[in-house]
Amino acid sequence: MKRSLDELAETLTHIEDRELMLEFLRELLTAREAERISGRWEIVKRLSDGVPQRRIAEELGLSLCNITRGSRELRRRESAMRTVLEREGYRPSRLDDQP
Repeated sequence: MKRSLDELAETLTHIEDRELMLEFLRELLTAREAERISGRWEIVKRLSDGVPQRRIAEELGLSLCNITRGSRELRRRESAMRTVLEREGYRPSRLDDQP
């Protein structure tokens, strides 16, 4: 499984066409999987914008457990999630100042 994940990551890095990427993801993932991945992305974006976890839970209809996982990743300085968000213009570093 790890080899396949490595291969998938390599393949994804070569797709530069946005429409092709979207179609590839639609074909690769079930609708539920795509929804969950999109939801996780929305969670970490909101967290990096400083939105409180409880508010995110209420707005997205999720449990705090789902949101805590994303928050924990963003607090790790070496987190890939944090690096990607920073590259996309989000500021997860503001989480460093929160209790």
